[in-house]
Amino acid sequence: MKLRVALLLTTFALGVALTGNAGNTVPGTIQQPSATVPIASQPPDLASVPAGKQGDLIRQGRDIFDQTPTHAKAYVGNRLSCNDCHLQGGTEPKAAPLTGVPGLFPLYSQRAGRVISFGERVQECFVRSENGTPPPLDSPEMNALLAYIEWISHGVSKQEALAGRGLVQIPSLTGNADRGAVIYQQRCAACHQDNGAGVPAVFPALWGPDSYNDGAGMNKVPKMAAFLVKAMPPTQPGTLSPQDAYDVAAYIHGKPRAKFNAAYSKY
Repeated sequence: MKLRVALLLTTFALGVALTGNAGNTVPGTIQQPSATVPIASQPPDLASVPAGKQGDLIRQGRDIFDQTPTHAKAYVGNRLSCNDCHLQGGTEPKAAPLTGVPGLFPLYSQRAGRVISFGERVQECFVRSENGTPPPLDSPEMNALLAYIEWISHGVSKQEALAGRGLVQIPSLTGNADRGAVIYQQRCAACHQDNGAGVPAVFPALWGPDSYNDGAGMNKVPKMAAFLVKAMPPTQPGTLSPQDAYDVAAYIHGKPRAKFNAAYSKY
C-alpha cells in the first residue's frame, strides 16, 4: 500500500511538471530545472533512419505525424495533424515538443484521473485534438507513431527532455475577444482564413468541424495564448505580446467547434 501511494505521488508530481498546473504558470508549461540541455529545434534527418522494418515503421510514423488525416484516416475526425501543435516534427522547443517525452511515462494524468502510458496519452490526442477515435495500442498506426517519437527521443535523458518542454511561460491575463478579432484579421486570417477553416494540409482550422473539439487542450485560452506567443504568426514568430495572444485566444475560444465525445472521458 505504501509503495502504491509513493508511486501515485511520484507520478502526480511528474504530471504537474509536464502540464504546469502549479502556482500561477500557464497550463501546458513546466518549471525548468536549473541545468538543462536544449532540445534540438528540428527533427533528425530522415536519411539517418535505420534500414529494415524498424526504419520503415519510423518513416510511416513521421508520415502519420505530418499528415494524420491521410495516414491515420480511420481514427481522425477532422483535418488536424500532430505537427499542427507539435511543431518541427515534434522537436521545436516551447512548442509542445515530444522529444524525450516517452521516457517520462507512465505518469499520473490529472485529466484521466489515473496513471497512463505514453500510448494512452497519444490516444488522448486522437479523441480530443483530432476529434476522432483512439487507435488501439497495438494498431499499426500507433506502433508507427510511437516508433517515430522514440526515434526523435533517442539518446535523450529524462533531464534533457525537460529543456524546452511544454509551452512558453507567460503571465495570467484576461483576453479581450473584440481586440482579438482585430488582431486575428491583421495577423492570422491570411493563413487561417476569415472563417477559421484554414487550408487543409497547410494551415490548420482553428474552429468549425475541421478543428479540435472542446475537450482539447488548445480549447483552453491560457494554453493557446502560450502557443501563440511562441509560434505565431509563422512568418514572424514571437512578435505577439502575451496580451495580444490572450486576446486572439479569447476570440478563437468563442467560435463554434465540435463537442468532445463523452464516451471517451477516460482519456
